[in-house]
Amino acid sequence: MPGNSFGQLFRVTTFGVSHGIAIGCVIDGCPAGLPLDIDLIQKELDRRRPGQSKLTTARQEADRVELLSGTFEGQTTGDPITLLIRNKDARSTDYSHLEKAYRPGHADLTYELKYGLRDHRGGGRASARETAARVAAGAVAKQLLAHAGVSIQAYVQQVGPVHLEKPYHQLDLRQIDSNAVRCPDSDTAHRMQAAIEAVRDQGDTLGGTIQCVAQRVPAGLGEPVFDKLQAELARAMMSLPATKGFEYGDGFAAAQHKGSDLEDPFQHEEGQFRSTYNRAGGILGGISTGEDIYFRVAFKPVSTRLQPREGMTKEGESVTLPAKGRHDPCVVPRAVPIVEAMTALVLADHYLRQRSARI
Repeated sequence: MPGNSFGQLFRVTTFGVSHGIAIGCVIDGCPAGLPLDIDLIQKELDRRRPGQSKLTTARQEADRVELLSGTFEGQTTGDPITLLIRNKDARSTDYSHLEKAYRPGHADLTYELKYGLRDHRGGGRASARETAARVAAGAVAKQLLAHAGVSIQAYVQQVGPVHLEKPYHQLDLRQIDSNAVRCPDSDTAHRMQAAIEAVRDQGDTLGGTIQCVAQRVPAGLGEPVFDKLQAELARAMMSLPATKGFEYGDGFAAAQHKGSDLEDPFQHEEGQFRSTYNRAGGILGGISTGEDIYFRVAFKPVSTRLQPREGMTKEGESVTLPAKGRHDPCVVPRAVPIVEAMTALVLADHYLRQRSARI
């Protein structure tokens, strides 16, 4: 199965399935001599792990990370870094009714059409459990980027009809983890939580959007043609389960305006070029400008619900799927550290690529 690796110089390969023994990742290309704090990796995994609040799946996984290779006396050696997370609370029998039935909105059918077989226990590699390995790898990338002064923060901007109207620069991003929804505005967070609890009680689900901001990103990251920085970020975000859309800078709203409406002249301050409004989201011509990079990712309501649904057997017959399973009524709060991790992987890779691009 190809497609399990991401990045060129900072390259990550994930492995394992939701109901297997373990999941994990191998990071190749991390420079030697980086002090690696395993506690910071665990902290990021704790932000993503299931069972952390009443708004998440009831599956209980501590997601304790094990560092198997790639460091000596607390520093990276340049060897591949292997991180392992063991599965503890997999209940494969919960999925026995799916052995011969396909769920609508899931990858059950397409996996079998592609490979001729599938792991029906929790979705196999299509399960969102795989993203724990990405978060572990992203935590290493974050520590590399911290040496360049880069900060990456994501937060929930929308849950169903509840939308946070304030732009990121008017928010205290230190408050992101102050509530279960991961919205840095307390009033909006309360309304988001109420919306999630309401659909949860109905056995239904909600979607939403995540805003991500990367600050102090060096200018010059990204390539001018196929590997444009925004294209790499879009690829990273759209590889996540349940994602439906990506936009950066002014995004789709720009399509409603004339060019004169979106004029964004340069300024020169303290030896650096800046745009007046940063409408481009910190990227011009596929290359970072040195200003804040900001973008949004849209997530659909997950298809697994605690309601009877109509599935289809391998013989093409309709079947009613029982209302059972463990899932998040809204995946967006737990997706915040995943979006940050994938952003870090993109920026770390291009940071290393830029170091080799000029003398």
